[in-house]
Amino acid sequence: MMELHSGIWAVVLLSLVASTTLAAEAIDMGSRLELFVDDYLIDKLEGDARLHLHKPTPQEVVLVTDKPWEGNTCAYYTIFQDGDLYRMYYRGSHFDEETRKPAHPEVACYAESRDGIHWTKPELGLFEFERSKKNNIVWDGVGTHDFTPFKDANPKCPPEARYKAFGRGKPRAKRGLYAFQSADGIHWSLVSEEPVITEGAFDSQNLAFWDPHAKLYREYHRMFRDGVRDIMTATSEDFVHWTDPVFLQYPGAPKEHLYTNAIRPYERAPHILIGFPTRYLPDQGSRVEPTFMTSRDGRTFHRWTEALIPESAPEDRDGNRSNYMTWGLVQLPGAEDEYSVYATEAYYTGPDSRVRRFTYRVDGFVSVRAADAGGTLLTKPLDFAGKELIINFATRERGELRVEIQDYAGNPIEGLALDDCQPVQGDAIERAVAWEKGTNVGRLAGTPVRLRVVMRDADLYSLRFR
Repeated sequence: MMELHSGIWAVVLLSLVASTTLAAEAIDMGSRLELFVDDYLIDKLEGDARLHLHKPTPQEVVLVTDKPWEGNTCAYYTIFQDGDLYRMYYRGSHFDEETRKPAHPEVACYAESRDGIHWTKPELGLFEFERSKKNNIVWDGVGTHDFTPFKDANPKCPPEARYKAFGRGKPRAKRGLYAFQSADGIHWSLVSEEPVITEGAFDSQNLAFWDPHAKLYREYHRMFRDGVRDIMTATSEDFVHWTDPVFLQYPGAPKEHLYTNAIRPYERAPHILIGFPTRYLPDQGSRVEPTFMTSRDGRTFHRWTEALIPESAPEDRDGNRSNYMTWGLVQLPGAEDEYSVYATEAYYTGPDSRVRRFTYRVDGFVSVRAADAGGTLLTKPLDFAGKELIINFATRERGELRVEIQDYAGNPIEGLALDDCQPVQGDAIERAVAWEKGTNVGRLAGTPVRLRVVMRDADLYSLRFR
């Protein structure tokens, strides 16, 4: 009898251990949004299903650098939304093709917009250019080569430092990155007379931001690694004292020159960092092209090697450094289903250069795509919170998706099997998946499950439980 009881308790104990192990192995996604920008959620892709990189759609030119203090080598644009206002910062500079020298000293310029499309260059009256202060120069001093501001989202940030920036010290100061602050985004001052980061090359758009997920400041700057241009990162709790910089890691990606990085948290899923690093091609006439990468820890990035904005995108992108992505990802008024990004064109080639707008669908950087032959996505075990499964998807004319919820072992859960799922068709940023017996999957919350998505002529961009 004692042996019987011992056997029962052993089974119970093993069951508890197994249950705990399953929960520990499952991805705890709660109700947060997850994008298919990497293989984080993916256990396997079968049939025709694969990860597909999407390219933004070109739109209109939004800025021409035609002022005397601007010119054909304006660069390192920063664009962000600030309430009802969109702010833009960039370097004003011009290269004289005849003398092969800069036509005037570099300055930091400012523009603003109410819609992200039509931009004005306000006369700030702050700094003199050719004996006049009627210009949009927002900073003239150390750091003008690559002055890169951001609005600080740190809830503990004091009002006088609500806006911060980085700029490199060369040529009129010590080598390194200098920190700036401002109360209004217009009137700027140095945080310290000394550079706050000194290990690096810095002749790029070196940037920093508050990471709301990690609750610290991150910075990304340029450096050389084994003779190739690359990116370093460091973190800080106060924007002044930084950890020792370390190089980014790109498992499985080739060794390539990376100039700018344009890294930022994705606002709909701030635990994911996205970046638009510019690949530099010195053997092709110093041509550049934006690419895409993502990270979940700030240092290890999944890097896509396909060009996001090829030379064929309009226009003048085939010259020396003529195809940089700006640091900016914004939603414009009345366009809640898309994001706008911006890229440069006509660097060096004309009397001025230009900035063009491009658009992505919301979450539309990468998708799990299946063509007409169809394919299947199977997720890793997920531990979720919520009552509905919400997906961001698009199907083509004859396309559809169906979702099956399985237990940890891969067995369909009653009422939530593939045959129970109502076909999902159309195009929606948010659509609840429905099964014949209802959409409430809340009874499974807290229990590891897998999702099996069978799809044809369709893209799946993101999902979450709500």
